[in-house]
Amino acid sequence: MTPAVLRKLILFTTLGIISESAIGQTWEREDVGFESIQSRARDLANNPYVAPKRDGLPAWMNDLTYDQYRDIRFNPNQALWSTEKLPFRAMLFHPGYLFKEPVTLNEFTATHQQQIRLAEAFFNYGPLISKHGELPSDGGFAGFRLHSPLNTPDIFDELVAFQGASYWRALGKSQRYGISSRGIAVDTGADGVSEEFPNFREFWLKKPSQEDTQATVYALLDGPSYAGAYQFKITPGNETIMDVKAVLFARRAVARLGIAPMSSMFWFGENSRRRFDDFRPEVHDSDGLSIRMGTGERMWRPISNDSDKLEFSFFEMEKCAGFGLLQRDRRFAAYEDGEAAYHLRPSLWIEPTSDWGPGRVMLMEIPTTNELSDNTVAMWEPTRIPQPGDRVEFSYRQHWTMDEDPALADGHVVATRTGVHDWQKEQRTIAVEFSGNALSQASEIPLTPIIQVTGTGAEKVKIQGTTIQAMPDARWRVAFQIAPTAEGGKLADVGPIELRCCVKRGENFITETWVHRVTP
Repeated sequence: MTPAVLRKLILFTTLGIISESAIGQTWEREDVGFESIQSRARDLANNPYVAPKRDGLPAWMNDLTYDQYRDIRFNPNQALWSTEKLPFRAMLFHPGYLFKEPVTLNEFTATHQQQIRLAEAFFNYGPLISKHGELPSDGGFAGFRLHSPLNTPDIFDELVAFQGASYWRALGKSQRYGISSRGIAVDTGADGVSEEFPNFREFWLKKPSQEDTQATVYALLDGPSYAGAYQFKITPGNETIMDVKAVLFARRAVARLGIAPMSSMFWFGENSRRRFDDFRPEVHDSDGLSIRMGTGERMWRPISNDSDKLEFSFFEMEKCAGFGLLQRDRRFAAYEDGEAAYHLRPSLWIEPTSDWGPGRVMLMEIPTTNELSDNTVAMWEPTRIPQPGDRVEFSYRQHWTMDEDPALADGHVVATRTGVHDWQKEQRTIAVEFSGNALSQASEIPLTPIIQVTGTGAEKVKIQGTTIQAMPDARWRVAFQIAPTAEGGKLADVGPIELRCCVKRGENFITETWVHRVTP
């Protein structure tokens, strides 16, 4: 089939007049909506879990190398809706390589739906795989990506990609891919059990109208412990907004359930004690965890990769107003990487739009010696873990942004620095830098830093030499030392401690709370 013929078939398909004999794609009358996807999820959960086949693809697809898989490119001329003047287009990922569990993709309108069939004419095969085998007509895809005129009116830029398990990534204007999101996290970091990765088995992509400003996608999730229905409303812009609605049905009990989980990469930054042989000053997709509690308190936890072991931090609260992994340092000079462009990686801020109840934000930091893998996880863990047969519903809004947390305190942390002098080996100096209008405004009331020590080694540590001073670039630096309380004691014997720092003016707290773990 020539590309020209396929383009005509796709055009006829979008108009609903394609014949059933044409590459197996035809419109069927169907009312697709969140309720119908939820009903399918309930039916799945009421039956034993059946794992997707990992050996259903032809051997040539399963055996693709990394470079070969990258040499398969979707033909943009065959993108869904590319022949019409619509605000979104969809391109498809080829199955194979790591993506051995094909995903079913459907297109739908207000009254009809059709399954999108795998066809060779969708793709351009490069010289690394110039000769390949047949494509199974029921092979499905590895996922899809949506495009829209994100940066310029006449170019359809990549907006969001769904590929692998229940993962997706999104972009706002002038951003580069970095942090990832996923449907749910099951037993992530839980003792004595293996983490579970449910899959989005099927997607429904709504054909947009010319007036649409947001794209709509439904997804069916399935895994050993949960089946679920997801709705995504995606609005592109300077920051791309994704409104997520989900209903889960529990098949069995789990040790840990993570809502709105996200994964990012942190190798080293200005707060790192471990240094690597690299020309760049910092390498990370995110530099800290931001939390806004229901009480109004805002917290900032810098990410670290110093302890050389798996680290967990938990922040309990009755109500979560928001959390996210942010990339606050937007200076190119902080990274000096024109290719990876870490200064353009998006922050991901989660804003609950339903009542999540009590629980805690969990931060998991995995040691790493390179920038190749995501090693930082943040998620919401509800206090009550659903039991078999339970139905769980929740919703939230994602901000894929280069701006600060929309509800950020006026005074916020912009840098964390630490070090030990040779002549004071049992004193660690820590400098926390804040910025914000409330700090710099003229006032006769002085600024007062508040520092607290908690954790198992708190009673063995004293805080000394605390100062606060104005710095260039409208920053204020709180500096202090931690030292052993015992005469002749050593920092190495203190054990992990938790530090908190904020700034007050009179009786008013004017900054967020800096929270950091130090392992002397």
